Amino acid sequence: MKSDKVLKTRLQTAEFELLVPANNKHIAMQAIKAGADAVYIGYRKYGARIQAGNTMEDLVELIEFAHIYRAKVYITLNTILKNEEIKNIEKLIWHLYTIKADGIIIQDMGILECNLPPIPIIASTQCHNNTLEKVKFLENTGFKRVIFPREITLEEIKNISQNTNIELETFVHGALCMSYSGQCYLSYAIGGRSANRGECAQPCRKKYSLKDSEGKYILRDKHILSLKDLNLSDRLEDLILSGVTSFKVEGRLKNESYVVNVTAYYRKKLDEILENYGLKRASLGKSDCDFEPDVYRTFNRGYTNFYLDKEKKDIGTVSYTSSLGEFVGVVQSVKKNYFSLKTNILNNGDGICFFNDEKVLVGTNINKTEGDFVFPLSIKGIKTGVKIYRNYNKAFDDKLKNANLLRKLVAKIKVRETSLGYIFFLTDEENNTATYMLSKDLELAQNKEKALSIMQVQLSKSGNTEFRVKETDIKIKNVPFIKVAKINEIRRILTENLRKIRRKNYKYNYRRTPINVVDYPLNKVDYRANIYNDKALEFYKKRGVFVEEMALENQKDTKNREVMISKYCIKNQLGLCPKQTSVKKYSEPYVLIDEFNKVLLVEFNCKDCVMKIKTC
Repeated sequence: MKSDKVLKTRLQTAEFELLVPANNKHIAMQAIKAGADAVYIGYRKYGARIQAGNTMEDLVELIEFAHIYRAKVYITLNTILKNEEIKNIEKLIWHLYTIKADGIIIQDMGILECNLPPIPIIASTQCHNNTLEKVKFLENTGFKRVIFPREITLEEIKNISQNTNIELETFVHGALCMSYSGQCYLSYAIGGRSANRGECAQPCRKKYSLKDSEGKYILRDKHILSLKDLNLSDRLEDLILSGVTSFKVEGRLKNESYVVNVTAYYRKKLDEILENYGLKRASLGKSDCDFEPDVYRTFNRGYTNFYLDKEKKDIGTVSYTSSLGEFVGVVQSVKKNYFSLKTNILNNGDGICFFNDEKVLVGTNINKTEGDFVFPLSIKGIKTGVKIYRNYNKAFDDKLKNANLLRKLVAKIKVRETSLGYIFFLTDEENNTATYMLSKDLELAQNKEKALSIMQVQLSKSGNTEFRVKETDIKIKNVPFIKVAKINEIRRILTENLRKIRRKNYKYNYRRTPINVVDYPLNKVDYRANIYNDKALEFYKKRGVFVEEMALENQKDTKNREVMISKYCIKNQLGLCPKQTSVKKYSEPYVLIDEFNKVLLVEFNCKDCVMKIKTC
């Protein structure tokens, strides 16, 4: 079948990429050292995480560092833009192209109406890339890659993969959004902070009460719209075989320890699969970490596969939004100021949490431990039979903060004697070579064997550089006496020159297709197309689309608007779905009420299995 042939071609030709978030230059570099094939990071403006901005100077330094390992740097420009911003962003994109940023991640189609350089363009998950028709449109328009929404299923991924040639990227780890990607207006509607402008206030993590149409409370003061975190580390093979080539970790606001731990964890998992199938990795260099990565020992709200398998099992965190961490045991007994855990693994300074009688997640710190006995800062709420979770592992976190991260490229050193002098060669695994000539007018060594041994030992040292010298080939007849300091200087010069050569020889992946005008899958759109500027309006009109209205952010009145659509269903989470029970306890429609008594209408489309939230 043609579709199977397309998928087979993907596997044979693809370079598989572990893509990691970075708040700043330092975290990005640490992520690359830990094994990331690529990082995505924001400039000072126009990114969907407005708090995670960086200077152009920082981006230049990061790109130069990343390209040594053939790792890529993508810049997030995925907000919707005002007219005046469109004018500025064109200049910015040309600047990013000049410094060899490997791609820009965008949502606003108005950008495509600008005069753009041949920089690769990636369709943000905010573009709502959830159907084959939409992905085909983006591919034919000229995008290099699409980022799938978090709620996509494995079946949907495979269908899109078999019928397109565009690069496919999907989230594999991190926080989940309640709403369909790019279709959440809740933050803007209730507080004026637009998610599509990078200012999301995360209202889905706040407490709400849920009532039915008769005023009966279904839930009071709970995190009704909060979800667990995504973890597809055990499904990477399925994703690869379905056509995904870029595996994305969420978290541009996460700290260094989180990013390093998750990167090292997925690097190990992914390498095992790639090696087993003989598939190619997207960057070079082996990472060595002096810790055993474990994603259960870092921030998490509990993990879920979300809708990868179409299932809707226990994915909400109604009772909490903070980190749950790792399960450590069940309380065996409780005394006045301590409790016991069988095979206790807790340590002084750890943080623990548990669900109290009201099923609310509460926590405390550990003062000390003695065998199976644990002495917490507060014993309140801890009872026999309570499950204890560790949401802060002090020893592990300390190890991450002080982690020695090394990523090495294989290199070899060769020394030859010529009529003009001694030539030193440092060659990497791509056959890039740096040379150094040492004059032949040198005193010969009295002890040749010792001199050769010293030369070999000193030239083989690589320290904290990017290279690991695995082979030294020294063939000289007249062995000179060279001071150790001079040999070290030669090695440093060779290393620096090879570094420069690698940067110079970096193969930049230019965008080779123009921005094309092709038919859009729909003939009309409303505010959910997120058209915020004149250029975006022009983009859609060129493609025969009737624009009923501009983006919601252009409008003052947000009453009676659909502000969220989600596969996550409150009724399903609470066991009230008609597919689960024939007993109808509550009458619809339901309403959500926040702490300020703002009311939101909740509607259920059981046929398509989606939930919608509307303003009143």
